[in-house]
Amino acid sequence: MNEATVTAETKEKIHLGIKRKTYLLVKRVFDILISGFCLIILAPIFLIICILIKLDSKGPAIFTQKRIGKNGQPIYIYKFRSMVDHAEDVLEKLMAENEDIRDEYLTNKKLKNDPRITRVGKFIRKTSLDELPQLLNILKGDMTLVGPRPYLYREVEDMLYYDNIIQMTPGLTGLWQVSGRSDISFKRRCKLDNEYYQTRGILTDIKIIFKTVKVVVLRKGAE
Repeated sequence: MNEATVTAETKEKIHLGIKRKTYLLVKRVFDILISGFCLIILAPIFLIICILIKLDSKGPAIFTQKRIGKNGQPIYIYKFRSMVDHAEDVLEKLMAENEDIRDEYLTNKKLKNDPRITRVGKFIRKTSLDELPQLLNILKGDMTLVGPRPYLYREVEDMLYYDNIIQMTPGLTGLWQVSGRSDISFKRRCKLDNEYYQTRGILTDIKIIFKTVKVVVLRKGAE
């Protein structure tokens, strides 16, 4: 390898580095502006959802859950509660008592007809309203608008492309959401997140945001 080749490779690395830093800066500024604006505008909706959840079932209106953040660091995401209180304990009991439920969850990391979901929970999940509190995570910098959905730590051993996925900040929406969401297997979800890792950029993010609006309106792939 001659000096000219080394120089060309070095310039290419510098160029890619600058391009990546510019993308991340634009992405962060966009995250702050959009999440801050939405939190102000949607405040009345937040209040209404909180009241409906409290009237429907016992427990807090908003709950936090430990997930995997960038570089494998733990983050705590916010969601409107769509399940019964202490849903994780209920899941453990269901899996212990029902072999079919255990097999389904271990395979897909979710239940198709999850008995833990409340009446209000079904609606806010179907409309994706349960994810709105994560705008706070975005404002804080724990999450971003577009990226891989934050995984649970118990899913790590089954994750494909783990090293690539954790290099990205988890997102409110991403390729998984606009490609079928609940209709997609866990393995396919990992592959989509890796695909985003390989192709991510400003234009890709904009396309995903527009597709997300369409998916939410049509309620495709949501449970």
